[in-house]
Amino acid sequence: MALLLLCAPIRVLGEDEGAQLAVWTPKRLHFAYEGFTTHYSCEGLRDQVRKALLALGARKDLEVREGPCTRPAGGPEPYPSLEVTMNVLAPAGGSSGGEQAKTVPAHWRMIDLRLDEDSRGQAGNCELLEHIKHTLLPLFATRNINYRASCIPHQVVPGGTWLRTEVLLPDPMKGQASAEKFRDVMRPISIPAARRGSGIPISSSPGLVY
Repeated sequence: MALLLLCAPIRVLGEDEGAQLAVWTPKRLHFAYEGFTTHYSCEGLRDQVRKALLALGARKDLEVREGPCTRPAGGPEPYPSLEVTMNVLAPAGGSSGGEQAKTVPAHWRMIDLRLDEDSRGQAGNCELLEHIKHTLLPLFATRNINYRASCIPHQVVPGGTWLRTEVLLPDPMKGQASAEKFRDVMRPISIPAARRGSGIPISSSPGLVY
């Protein structure tokens, strides 16, 4: 199945720079999406949000469940929603994980959260990126947020949509540390398929239309 890729580059700040002891902290959220330009199927929204959460540093055992769907055949939903249960890293000493929470070695790392490699496709996801910034991002420990979204209803404006921020990510396992230190790490994230308003499929699975 043809898939678009979301690449969230992670720039390692340095061996000691950005080092932070952290603890895993549970989070729960009801995520509701409403867009004028781009519409997603229940499955498409679930997959995009899940992969965005992983790119932001959610632990891999997260659960993202679809809300009630009015179009079970997989078509675009007018008001899709999700129930999210996950664990995210918070700086040790300032989290709600409890005094007995086990600390995790982590680093602040810069990511560029892109929902599409193509500038027009990224602009088509402007409303979802806006939802992610205002609803999901506050659940994570972040700093140095650089965000712009030129979302105009029923229009796609290429080149004006991005979300870059430093997030807390766990250090790699010891066997991976030497290979990943002092270099950029590209995290390919599969994005569900999309269809444009013309009805021509971009890939083989319907995920969004605009």
